[in-house]
This record gives sequence, structure tokens and C-alpha cells, in this order.
Amino acid sequence: MSIGYKKIIVGIDGSVEATHAFDKAVALAKDDQAELVLVNVIDLRNFQSLLSYDQVVAEDTQKGAENLIADFAKEATQAGVVSVKTRVEFGTPKVMLGQTIPTEENADLIVLGATGLSYIERVFIGSVAQFIINRAPCDTLIVRN
Repeated sequence: MSIGYKKIIVGIDGSVEATHAFDKAVALAKDDQAELVLVNVIDLRNFQSLLSYDQVVAEDTQKGAENLIADFAKEATQAGVVSVKTRVEFGTPKVMLGQTIPTEENADLIVLGATGLSYIERVFIGSVAQFIINRAPCDTLIVRN
């Protein structure tokens, strides 16, 4: 059943949950002939102290993310998705995936994998998915395995 999405964003971080979200997003993109935007956001907070000492670490991380996204893009194309775009960005994942990128891309669906954070981790870290659900400018789909 086609819902009519035109542009679908899926967050890719290399986790099993993100892979499940990718699979669901590919199926939806094929059904709706939608563009699929694969996004990896490199959390700047992980690099704040390192960047002042070693830019190479950030560059290596970016290259790794670009390779990861390229592999998923190839898989999506082979699965029959007609339009695939990739983005690797630095920033806060929940803001980038929940507001900035969907607005820039004019997306109508964001697909994310459910996280396995415990209650305590969600309290202290915050849930990326929860933030996106509450603030996204478009529909969101949280995929559980």
C-alpha cells in the first residue's frame, strides 16, 4: 500500500537498529517511488577535546561514515530505489535529524531505528528518537526489530 511519501530520510549509524530502519525505508521508498536520503550525523560532542589536538581523527571518522553510507546507498540502489542521496554531517544528531536536515531536504518522512537505551540512560542522555518525534516537521517512523 502506497502512502505517497516523496522524500524519506533514514538515519544510519551502523547499528543493528539503524539497519532495520534502513530496510523499512527502502521498502517504503520503492513502494512510493520516493527519494531516499541516507544520513549519518557525527556527534560533535565526541570530538570537542580531540579536535583541538588532532584534526586527523575527525577526518578519519568522516571517511568511515562516508564509506558506511556509500555501502547502504549501493544496497538501496540494487534493491530498486530509483533516487538515493547521501549526507554525512557534523552536529548534534537529534537536532540534525529532527529539524535541520528534514527542513533542508523538505522531507515528508524520517525513519529511525529504536534504541536500546535503558531508562537511566534516557534520563541523562536523552532519547534522539523522542526528540525527533516531538520536534520533526514531518512524519516519523520508529522501527523496532
